[in-house]
Amino acid sequence: MLGKLERTRLWSVGKLPCYTSRKATGQTLSLRKVPELVRRVIKLRNAGSGSAVFPPESRSALAFPTAQARCHLLSMEILVFLCSAAAVLVWGFLWAWDALERMKSWEQTGQLRAGSRTLLVIAHPDDEAMFFAPTVLSLARLRHRVSLLCFSTGNYYNQGEIRKKELLQSCDVLGIPYSSVMIIDNRAFPDDPGVQWDTEHVASDLLQHIEANGINLVVTFDARGVSGHINHITLHAAVRTLHSEGRLPKGCSVLMLETVNVVRKYISFLDLPFSWLQTQNVLFVLSSKEVAQAKRAMSCHRSQLLWFRHLYVFFSRYMRINSLHFL
Repeated sequence: MLGKLERTRLWSVGKLPCYTSRKATGQTLSLRKVPELVRRVIKLRNAGSGSAVFPPESRSALAFPTAQARCHLLSMEILVFLCSAAAVLVWGFLWAWDALERMKSWEQTGQLRAGSRTLLVIAHPDDEAMFFAPTVLSLARLRHRVSLLCFSTGNYYNQGEIRKKELLQSCDVLGIPYSSVMIIDNRAFPDDPGVQWDTEHVASDLLQHIEANGINLVVTFDARGVSGHINHITLHAAVRTLHSEGRLPKGCSVLMLETVNVVRKYISFLDLPFSWLQTQNVLFVLSSKEVAQAKRAMSCHRSQLLWFRHLYVFFSRYMRINSLHFL
């Protein structure tokens, strides 16, 4: 039976802890259970190799400043990156704001002809102000004779009569006379996101209106409907049907309002650089004065101005910018 043991911890070359035991008198115990590599290291230590052996506490103390320096360096890199990103965003904001304040209304019209008879086709009262205000105001600037066809009264909450009046007031602000506004009140076209309108029925009524008014440019939603509303998408499907089947009058073109992702949708005029870089046939950008006019048109829809609509009016790029593609 061995006497009281004194445990001494040594550190191997591979930085792995290994142990040996000694009697109080200093006699070395058997190392049969110690791995071969560790046994060799211990023998070298016992033979007085002269190598310095640091206790764990000393090694931790030496390693700590290095780890602390690395953490400090990483924190500094993150801080520099965030400051740089903030500076770029602030510069972009100020540049865009200055450009918008300096410039008058601007448009990239591509193939758009001045003086056309243009028909704006919407699904509900307030679509003309929420989504198409830049288009309507810009077309008026190009001396287009703009008329509007709305396929429902917006009677989802039994407010149809109120919303008709609001639509007429909004159109008046946007420069569309009452005589050029047509509102369809038909049970076949309810304001209901759960009801799919019959595409052929919509196409038939639309074609009849186009032919009766000598329309040579139709403006409506694209395949995603801006907000994804099923009624918006049906209007696009009806117009595409007329176009693909060759039923539109000769010389009648179709412009579709581009749907953008949700981030671009709610960054207001900061979307302007992205809109410039994207490929489109027509790009309309309003001046600050015209944006105020578009907001006045939207304010006519008092029955729809819930708290989230106020946020929409403030943040939505569709109150300032419209990018459109020819069908």
